[in-house]
Amino acid sequence: MKQILQDRNLTTKFRILAEIARNQPNIQQKDIARRLQVTSQAISKYIKELLEDGWLISDGRSKYRVTKEGVNWLLKSLRELKDYSNFVEESLTRITVCAAVAASDLSKGQEVGLEMRDGLLVATGTPGRGAKGMATSDARKGEDVGISNIEGIVELKPGKITILIVPNIQRGGSKKVDQAKLRKKLEERGLIGAAGLEALVALRQAGVEPDYLYGVAEAAIEVARCGLHFTIACTDDAVPALLKKLEDEGLNYELTDLSLIE
Repeated sequence: MKQILQDRNLTTKFRILAEIARNQPNIQQKDIARRLQVTSQAISKYIKELLEDGWLISDGRSKYRVTKEGVNWLLKSLRELKDYSNFVEESLTRITVCAAVAASDLSKGQEVGLEMRDGLLVATGTPGRGAKGMATSDARKGEDVGISNIEGIVELKPGKITILIVPNIQRGGSKKVDQAKLRKKLEERGLIGAAGLEALVALRQAGVEPDYLYGVAEAAIEVARCGLHFTIACTDDAVPALLKKLEDEGLNYELTDLSLIE
């Protein structure tokens, strides 16, 4: 969940900055307290913190303006809130009616079981103890079918993410890759992405064309959420940013350094 939704202090700062940005500079602490239904003492404390943060400036007459840094933080937080709102909306929509692949011929109104197979939601004609729902239309085996009245939770174990670290060009690039180790790791690779030119060349030298060249981290996250294995060949200088994205999503990963030992 986004930080602003987990931290009441940040939430209140967001609301105060938004009020000031809308009414600056003709707004005082008592006005903010009244609009947010917060005590004047609490507003005074938050205003002091916002001034220290550099997100507000005062003209010395208890009137305030939002700084450039404050505006940037507001916009960043607003984008996060919109992303989360879209996520919730999508989740609720899926609960109402979601799509699945028919594992067998199904009839409208038939109760079906729901499970994940190869990263896809599948509707079976034999409901078990797990998630279940109702087919909204007739469907032949292999067709997409709408599922409503969903109950239970579809069991899903997150997929494995393997990161193969390739030396960047300053450290020799693909010429310094242990190709034997690379080929061994690719035997169980699943989908694969290349992050960095050196990583792409190393994969091609191993006879493998990656499935993803752009948005590799995002693709890996989505694939892992669907329970599938994803391998990322990544230049060493790009690894820290990649790991942060995976850790922010709470996903596990395995690191393998492909550098030749000299």
